[in-house]
Amino acid sequence: MAQPPPVTSPFVESTPAARLAAFAELAAAGPVQRVTLFTGVPVWLITGYAEAREALAHPDVIKGKGGDGPHRDAVPAELAAAMDHHLLGADPPDHTRLRRLVSAAFTRRRIEALEPQIRLIVDGLLDDVSAAGAQGEPVDLVATFGYPLPLTVISELIGIPAGRRSDFQEWTKVAINGSVHPAETFVAAATSLIGYIRELIAQKRADPSDDLLSELVAVREDGDRLSENELTSMVFLLLVAGYETTANLICGGLQMLLENPGQLDLVRAEPDRLANAVEELLRFNGPAQVATPYRTAAPVLIGGVTIPAGEVVLPALLPADRDPRQFSDPERLDVTRPPASHLAFGHGIHHCLGAPLARLEARIALGAVIDRFPKLRLAVPPEDLTLQASMLINGLTALPVLVA
Repeated sequence: MAQPPPVTSPFVESTPAARLAAFAELAAAGPVQRVTLFTGVPVWLITGYAEAREALAHPDVIKGKGGDGPHRDAVPAELAAAMDHHLLGADPPDHTRLRRLVSAAFTRRRIEALEPQIRLIVDGLLDDVSAAGAQGEPVDLVATFGYPLPLTVISELIGIPAGRRSDFQEWTKVAINGSVHPAETFVAAATSLIGYIRELIAQKRADPSDDLLSELVAVREDGDRLSENELTSMVFLLLVAGYETTANLICGGLQMLLENPGQLDLVRAEPDRLANAVEELLRFNGPAQVATPYRTAAPVLIGGVTIPAGEVVLPALLPADRDPRQFSDPERLDVTRPPASHLAFGHGIHHCLGAPLARLEARIALGAVIDRFPKLRLAVPPEDLTLQASMLINGLTALPVLVA
Protein backbone atom coordinates (compact mmCIF):
# COMPACT_ATOMS: atom_id res chain seq x y z
CA MET A 1 0.00 0.00 0.00
CA ALA A 2 1.32 3.47 -0.93
CA GLN A 3 2.42 5.59 1.99
CA PRO A 4 0.42 8.79 2.60
CA PRO A 5 2.18 11.97 1.53
CA PRO A 6 4.03 13.87 4.27
CA VAL A 7 2.09 16.36 6.38
CA THR A 8 2.87 19.91 5.29
CA SER A 9 3.62 22.48 7.95
CA PRO A 10 3.11 26.08 6.68
CA PHE A 11 -0.53 26.28 7.77
CA VAL A 12 0.24 25.43 11.39
CA GLU A 13 3.16 27.85 11.77
CA SER A 14 2.24 30.76 14.02
CA THR A 15 4.79 33.43 13.03
CA PRO A 16 5.25 35.15 9.65
CA ALA A 17 8.91 34.14 9.34
CA ALA A 18 8.24 30.49 10.18
CA ARG A 19 5.31 30.22 7.76
CA LEU A 20 7.28 31.75 4.89
CA ALA A 21 10.27 29.52 5.69
CA ALA A 22 8.04 26.43 5.63
CA PHE A 23 6.58 27.41 2.26
CA ALA A 24 10.09 28.12 0.93
CA GLU A 25 11.27 24.68 2.06
CA LEU A 26 8.37 23.05 0.21
CA ALA A 27 8.98 25.16 -2.89
CA ALA A 28 12.65 24.16 -2.90
CA ALA A 29 11.61 20.52 -3.16
CA GLY A 30 9.63 21.17 -6.34
CA PRO A 31 6.80 23.37 -7.65
CA VAL A 32 4.15 20.60 -7.62
CA GLN A 33 3.94 18.16 -4.69
CA ARG A 34 1.42 15.85 -3.08
CA VAL A 35 1.16 16.59 0.64
CA THR A 36 -1.27 16.01 3.51
CA LEU A 37 -2.86 19.02 5.15
CA PHE A 38 -3.17 19.35 8.91
CA THR A 39 -6.83 18.39 8.40
CA GLY A 40 -5.71 14.98 7.10
CA VAL A 41 -6.72 15.71 3.49
CA PRO A 42 -4.16 14.85 0.78
CA VAL A 43 -3.76 17.61 -1.83
CA TRP A 44 -1.51 18.64 -4.67
CA LEU A 45 0.17 21.81 -3.44
CA ILE A 46 1.48 24.06 -6.22
CA THR A 47 4.16 26.51 -5.07
CA GLY A 48 5.67 27.59 -8.41
CA TYR A 49 4.44 30.78 -10.08
CA ALA A 50 4.14 29.46 -13.65
CA GLU A 51 2.61 26.21 -12.41
CA ALA A 52 0.09 27.95 -10.14
CA ARG A 53 -0.90 30.36 -12.90
CA GLU A 54 -1.36 27.43 -15.29
CA ALA A 55 -3.47 25.51 -12.78
CA LEU A 56 -5.68 28.53 -12.03
CA ALA A 57 -6.55 28.87 -15.74
CA HIS A 58 -6.58 25.18 -16.75
CA PRO A 59 -9.96 24.00 -18.11
CA ASP A 60 -9.61 20.64 -16.34
CA VAL A 61 -8.80 22.19 -12.95
CA ILE A 62 -12.28 23.01 -11.74
CA LYS A 63 -14.38 23.87 -8.72
CA GLY A 64 -16.82 21.02 -9.24
CA LYS A 65 -20.01 22.68 -7.97
CA GLY A 66 -18.43 23.86 -4.71
CA GLY A 67 -18.83 21.76 -1.59
CA ASP A 68 -15.14 21.76 -0.69
CA GLY A 69 -15.58 23.91 2.40
CA PRO A 70 -14.80 22.81 5.95
CA HIS A 71 -16.82 20.24 7.91
CA ARG A 72 -19.09 19.44 4.97
CA ASP A 73 -20.13 16.13 6.52
CA ALA A 74 -21.63 18.15 9.39
CA VAL A 75 -23.24 20.96 7.36
CA PRO A 76 -26.99 20.51 6.68
CA ALA A 77 -27.82 20.35 2.96
CA GLU A 78 -30.00 23.47 3.08
CA LEU A 79 -27.20 25.48 4.70
CA ALA A 80 -24.62 24.21 2.21
CA ALA A 81 -26.87 25.23 -0.69
CA ALA A 82 -27.23 28.71 0.77
CA MET A 83 -23.42 29.11 0.95
CA ASP A 84 -22.14 27.31 -2.15
CA HIS A 85 -23.96 28.89 -5.11
CA HIS A 86 -21.50 31.73 -5.74
CA LEU A 87 -18.80 32.68 -8.23
CA LEU A 88 -15.92 31.13 -6.34
CA GLY A 89 -17.52 27.69 -6.28
CA ALA A 90 -18.88 27.58 -9.84
CA ASP A 91 -17.53 26.45 -13.20
CA PRO A 92 -18.67 27.58 -16.67
CA PRO A 93 -21.36 27.97 -17.84
CA ASP A 94 -22.80 28.63 -14.34
CA HIS A 95 -19.83 30.82 -13.44
CA THR A 96 -20.19 32.85 -16.65
CA ARG A 97 -23.86 33.52 -15.90
CA LEU A 98 -23.27 34.41 -12.23
CA ARG A 99 -20.32 36.70 -12.99
CA ARG A 100 -22.36 38.54 -15.63
CA LEU A 101 -25.26 39.14 -13.23
CA VAL A 102 -23.11 40.13 -10.25
CA SER A 103 -20.86 42.37 -12.35
CA ALA A 104 -23.94 44.28 -13.49
CA ALA A 105 -24.46 45.36 -9.86
CA PHE A 106 -20.87 45.41 -8.53
CA THR A 107 -19.58 47.99 -11.00
CA ARG A 108 -16.34 49.98 -11.05
CA ARG A 109 -18.45 53.15 -10.93
CA ARG A 110 -20.07 51.99 -7.68
CA ILE A 111 -16.63 51.22 -6.22
CA GLU A 112 -15.06 54.52 -7.28
CA ALA A 113 -17.99 56.42 -5.82
CA LEU A 114 -17.01 55.04 -2.40
CA GLU A 115 -13.69 56.93 -2.28
CA PRO A 116 -14.90 60.06 -0.38
CA GLN A 117 -16.73 57.86 2.13
CA ILE A 118 -13.67 55.62 2.61
CA ARG A 119 -11.52 58.69 3.30
CA LEU A 120 -13.99 59.89 5.93
CA ILE A 121 -14.04 56.47 7.62
CA VAL A 122 -10.22 56.33 7.59
CA ASP A 123 -9.91 59.81 9.10
CA GLY A 124 -12.34 58.97 11.89
CA LEU A 125 -10.59 55.71 12.76
CA LEU A 126 -7.18 57.39 12.76
CA ASP A 127 -8.51 60.08 15.10
CA ASP A 128 -9.25 57.25 17.55
CA VAL A 129 -5.81 55.67 16.96
CA SER A 130 -4.14 59.03 17.58
CA ALA A 131 -6.04 59.57 20.82
CA ALA A 132 -5.33 56.03 22.06
CA GLY A 133 -1.59 56.35 21.44
CA ALA A 134 -1.06 60.01 22.30
CA GLN A 135 0.74 59.28 25.58
CA GLY A 136 3.03 56.63 24.11
CA GLU A 137 0.79 53.63 24.73
CA PRO A 138 0.89 50.79 22.16
CA VAL A 139 -2.10 50.67 19.80
CA ASP A 140 -3.16 47.49 17.99
CA LEU A 141 -3.80 48.50 14.37
CA VAL A 142 -5.52 45.17 13.59
CA ALA A 143 -8.28 45.82 16.14
CA THR A 144 -8.49 49.61 15.84
CA PHE A 145 -7.98 50.15 12.13
CA GLY A 146 -7.31 47.13 9.89
CA TYR A 147 -10.60 45.36 10.64
CA PRO A 148 -12.96 48.28 11.35
CA LEU A 149 -12.16 49.98 8.03
CA PRO A 150 -13.13 47.23 5.53
CA LEU A 151 -15.87 46.00 7.86
CA THR A 152 -17.47 49.46 7.75
CA VAL A 153 -16.92 49.81 4.00
CA ILE A 154 -18.41 46.43 3.05
CA SER A 155 -21.28 46.98 5.51
CA GLU A 156 -22.06 50.36 3.94
CA LEU A 157 -21.73 48.89 0.45
CA ILE A 158 -24.11 46.00 1.15
CA GLY A 159 -26.39 47.85 3.55
CA ILE A 160 -25.73 46.26 6.97
CA PRO A 161 -26.95 48.47 9.84
CA ALA A 162 -24.26 49.63 12.27
CA GLY A 163 -25.89 47.82 15.20
CA ARG A 164 -25.39 44.39 13.61
CA ARG A 165 -21.78 44.71 12.44
CA SER A 166 -20.12 43.30 15.54
CA ASP A 167 -22.25 40.13 15.25
CA PHE A 168 -21.38 39.90 11.58
CA GLN A 169 -17.67 40.21 12.34
CA GLU A 170 -17.76 37.35 14.85
CA TRP A 171 -19.67 35.06 12.48
CA THR A 172 -17.43 35.75 9.49
CA LYS A 173 -14.18 35.21 11.42
CA VAL A 174 -15.34 31.68 12.17
CA ALA A 175 -16.81 31.11 8.70
CA ILE A 176 -13.64 32.02 6.79
CA ASN A 177 -11.38 30.03 9.14
CA GLY A 178 -13.77 27.12 9.57
CA SER A 179 -11.14 24.38 9.27
CA VAL A 180 -9.46 25.47 12.53
CA HIS A 181 -12.74 25.48 14.50
CA PRO A 182 -14.83 22.51 15.70
CA ALA A 183 -17.62 21.50 13.33
CA GLU A 184 -20.36 22.64 15.69
CA THR A 185 -18.77 26.10 16.04
CA PHE A 186 -18.52 26.51 12.26
CA VAL A 187 -22.08 25.32 11.62
CA ALA A 188 -23.48 27.63 14.31
CA ALA A 189 -21.65 30.68 12.91
CA ALA A 190 -22.61 29.88 9.30
CA THR A 191 -26.23 29.29 10.30
CA SER A 192 -26.39 32.65 12.07
CA LEU A 193 -24.74 34.45 9.17
CA ILE A 194 -26.99 32.92 6.50
CA GLY A 195 -30.05 33.58 8.67
CA TYR A 196 -29.12 37.23 8.95
CA ILE A 197 -28.43 37.47 5.18
CA ARG A 198 -31.93 36.14 4.53
CA GLU A 199 -33.36 38.82 6.84
CA LEU A 200 -31.42 41.49 4.95
CA ILE A 201 -32.62 40.21 1.57
CA ALA A 202 -36.24 40.29 2.75
CA GLN A 203 -35.77 43.87 3.98
CA LYS A 204 -34.24 45.00 0.67
CA ARG A 205 -37.08 43.40 -1.30
CA ALA A 206 -39.63 45.24 0.82
CA ASP A 207 -37.73 48.53 0.99
CA PRO A 208 -34.88 48.79 -1.54
CA SER A 209 -32.24 51.49 -1.17
CA ASP A 210 -29.08 52.63 -2.95
CA ASP A 211 -26.82 49.76 -1.90
CA LEU A 212 -25.28 46.71 -3.52
CA LEU A 213 -27.66 44.18 -1.95
CA SER A 214 -30.74 46.02 -3.24
CA GLU A 215 -29.09 46.03 -6.67
CA LEU A 216 -28.30 42.29 -6.49
CA VAL A 217 -31.90 41.54 -5.49
CA ALA A 218 -33.20 43.57 -8.43
CA VAL A 219 -30.63 42.77 -11.13
CA ARG A 220 -31.97 41.10 -14.26
CA GLU A 221 -30.45 40.44 -17.65
CA ASP A 222 -32.30 38.88 -20.59
CA GLY A 223 -34.98 37.69 -18.20
CA ASP A 224 -32.43 36.00 -15.91
CA ARG A 225 -31.91 36.81 -12.23
CA LEU A 226 -30.18 35.41 -9.15
CA SER A 227 -32.03 32.62 -7.34
CA GLU A 228 -32.54 32.72 -3.57
CA ASN A 229 -29.59 30.41 -2.90
CA GLU A 230 -27.44 32.36 -5.36
CA LEU A 231 -28.32 35.59 -3.57
CA THR A 232 -27.50 34.26 -0.11
CA SER A 233 -24.31 32.61 -1.42
CA MET A 234 -23.09 35.76 -3.18
CA VAL A 235 -23.73 37.94 -0.15
CA PHE A 236 -22.04 35.29 2.03
CA LEU A 237 -19.00 35.41 -0.27
CA LEU A 238 -18.92 39.22 -0.37
CA LEU A 239 -19.19 39.48 3.41
CA VAL A 240 -16.62 36.81 4.19
CA ALA A 241 -14.12 37.71 1.47
CA GLY A 242 -14.92 41.40 1.23
CA TYR A 243 -13.35 42.55 4.44
CA GLU A 244 -11.10 39.82 5.90
CA THR A 245 -8.64 39.84 3.00
CA THR A 246 -8.59 43.64 2.78
CA ALA A 247 -7.89 43.91 6.51
CA ASN A 248 -4.96 41.55 6.09
CA LEU A 249 -3.65 43.45 3.07
CA ILE A 250 -3.68 46.72 5.05
CA CYS A 251 -2.16 45.33 8.25
CA GLY A 252 0.29 43.03 6.49
CA GLY A 253 1.33 45.91 4.25
CA LEU A 254 1.96 48.19 7.22
CA GLN A 255 3.92 45.41 8.92
CA MET A 256 6.18 45.01 5.88
CA LEU A 257 6.77 48.76 5.55
CA LEU A 258 7.59 49.06 9.26
CA GLU A 259 10.05 46.17 8.96
CA ASN A 260 11.60 47.86 5.91
CA PRO A 261 12.00 51.50 7.02
CA GLY A 262 13.87 52.53 3.87
CA GLN A 263 10.85 51.52 1.79
CA LEU A 264 8.52 53.29 4.22
CA ASP A 265 10.57 56.48 3.94
CA LEU A 266 10.47 56.27 0.15
CA VAL A 267 6.67 55.95 0.03
CA ARG A 268 6.30 58.75 2.58
CA ALA A 269 8.57 61.05 0.55
CA GLU A 270 6.97 60.13 -2.79
CA PRO A 271 3.23 59.45 -2.27
CA ASP A 272 2.77 58.93 -6.00
CA ARG A 273 4.41 55.54 -5.45
CA LEU A 274 1.50 54.32 -3.31
CA ALA A 275 -0.34 52.46 -6.07
CA ASN A 276 2.82 50.63 -7.10
CA ALA A 277 3.68 50.00 -3.44
CA VAL A 278 0.32 48.29 -2.93
CA GLU A 279 1.08 45.94 -5.83
CA GLU A 280 4.49 45.10 -4.41
CA LEU A 281 2.99 44.48 -0.97
CA LEU A 282 0.40 42.19 -2.55
CA ARG A 283 3.21 40.23 -4.18
CA PHE A 284 5.50 40.21 -1.17
CA ASN A 285 2.99 39.47 1.57
CA GLY A 286 -0.44 38.81 0.08
CA PRO A 287 -3.56 38.42 2.26
CA ALA A 288 -4.23 34.80 1.21
CA GLN A 289 -1.82 31.89 1.62
CA VAL A 290 -3.54 29.72 -0.96
CA ALA A 291 -6.46 29.82 -3.35
CA THR A 292 -9.63 28.02 -2.36
CA PRO A 293 -9.43 24.33 -3.40
CA TYR A 294 -9.85 23.07 -6.95
CA ARG A 295 -10.27 19.53 -8.34
CA THR A 296 -8.98 17.82 -11.44
CA ALA A 297 -11.71 16.78 -13.88
CA ALA A 298 -9.18 14.72 -15.86
CA PRO A 299 -5.48 13.89 -15.56
CA VAL A 300 -3.55 17.17 -15.77
CA LEU A 301 0.15 17.68 -16.56
CA ILE A 302 1.57 20.66 -14.67
CA GLY A 303 5.24 21.34 -14.07
CA GLY A 304 6.20 17.95 -15.47
CA VAL A 305 3.95 16.18 -12.93
CA THR A 306 0.76 14.36 -13.89
CA ILE A 307 -2.00 14.98 -11.36
CA PRO A 308 -4.63 12.23 -11.65
CA ALA A 309 -8.33 12.95 -12.13
CA GLY A 310 -10.39 13.60 -8.99
CA GLU A 311 -7.54 15.07 -6.93
CA VAL A 312 -7.64 18.24 -4.82
CA VAL A 313 -5.37 21.00 -6.16
CA LEU A 314 -4.25 23.87 -3.93
CA PRO A 315 -2.38 26.73 -5.65
CA ALA A 316 -0.15 28.33 -2.98
CA LEU A 317 -0.17 32.06 -3.68
CA LEU A 318 2.41 33.19 -1.12
CA PRO A 319 5.34 31.07 -2.35
CA ALA A 320 4.28 31.45 -6.01
CA ASP A 321 4.63 35.22 -5.70
CA ARG A 322 8.17 34.76 -4.37
CA ASP A 323 9.26 32.36 -7.11
CA PRO A 324 12.80 33.40 -8.20
CA ARG A 325 12.09 32.02 -11.68
CA GLN A 326 9.49 34.79 -12.08
CA PHE A 327 10.66 37.67 -9.87
CA SER A 328 14.14 39.12 -9.55
CA ASP A 329 15.38 39.09 -5.93
CA PRO A 330 11.89 38.03 -4.74
CA GLU A 331 12.72 38.03 -1.01
CA ARG A 332 13.35 41.78 -1.09
CA LEU A 333 10.52 44.29 -0.69
CA ASP A 334 10.99 46.91 -3.42
CA VAL A 335 8.25 49.49 -3.95
CA THR A 336 10.10 50.69 -7.06
CA ARG A 337 9.81 47.26 -8.67
CA PRO A 338 8.08 47.51 -12.07
CA PRO A 339 4.46 46.36 -11.79
CA ALA A 340 4.39 42.57 -11.83
CA SER A 341 1.60 40.12 -12.59
CA HIS A 342 1.28 38.68 -9.08
CA LEU A 343 -1.27 36.06 -8.06
CA ALA A 344 -2.51 37.63 -4.82
CA PHE A 345 -5.99 38.06 -6.32
CA GLY A 346 -5.87 34.76 -8.18
CA HIS A 347 -5.88 34.30 -11.94
CA GLY A 348 -8.23 33.15 -14.67
CA ILE A 349 -12.01 33.18 -14.40
CA HIS A 350 -11.89 33.25 -10.60
CA HIS A 351 -9.72 36.37 -10.39
CA CYS A 352 -11.11 38.34 -7.44
CA LEU A 353 -14.12 40.47 -8.42
CA GLY A 354 -13.45 42.76 -5.44
CA ALA A 355 -9.80 43.49 -6.32
CA PRO A 356 -10.47 47.13 -7.34
CA LEU A 357 -12.17 47.82 -4.00
CA ALA A 358 -9.35 46.17 -2.03
CA ARG A 359 -6.75 48.20 -3.92
CA LEU A 360 -8.69 51.44 -3.34
CA GLU A 361 -9.04 50.81 0.40
CA ALA A 362 -5.40 49.78 0.78
CA ARG A 363 -4.11 52.81 -1.11
CA ILE A 364 -6.20 55.24 0.94
CA ALA A 365 -5.50 53.49 4.25
CA LEU A 366 -1.73 53.11 3.84
CA GLY A 367 -1.33 56.66 2.55
CA ALA A 368 -3.32 58.12 5.45
CA VAL A 369 -1.45 56.17 8.14
CA ILE A 370 1.95 57.03 6.69
CA ASP A 371 1.03 60.72 6.40
CA ARG A 372 -0.68 60.97 9.79
CA PHE A 373 2.01 59.29 11.91
CA PRO A 374 5.58 60.26 10.95
CA LYS A 375 6.89 58.52 14.10
CA LEU A 376 5.01 55.27 13.46
CA ARG A 377 6.99 52.20 14.57
CA LEU A 378 6.45 48.67 15.86
CA ALA A 379 5.87 48.38 19.60
CA VAL A 380 7.26 44.83 19.70
CA PRO A 381 10.11 43.02 17.94
CA PRO A 382 8.99 41.65 14.54
CA GLU A 383 9.60 38.08 15.75
CA ASP A 384 6.89 38.56 18.41
CA LEU A 385 4.15 39.08 15.82
CA THR A 386 1.85 36.10 15.33
CA LEU A 387 -0.51 34.91 12.61
CA GLN A 388 -4.10 33.73 12.71
CA ALA A 389 -4.61 29.98 12.60
CA SER A 390 -6.05 29.53 9.12
CA MET A 391 -5.93 27.43 5.97
CA LEU A 392 -6.57 30.36 3.66
CA ILE A 393 -5.78 33.62 5.40
CA ASN A 394 -2.37 35.22 5.83
CA GLY A 395 -3.29 37.60 8.64
CA LEU A 396 -1.78 38.94 11.84
CA THR A 397 -3.51 38.44 15.18
CA ALA A 398 -2.33 41.90 16.26
CA LEU A 399 -0.09 44.74 15.03
CA PRO A 400 0.96 46.75 18.11
CA VAL A 401 2.51 50.08 17.14
CA LEU A 402 3.60 53.37 18.67
CA VAL A 403 2.30 56.49 16.97
CA ALA A 404 3.78 59.26 19.12
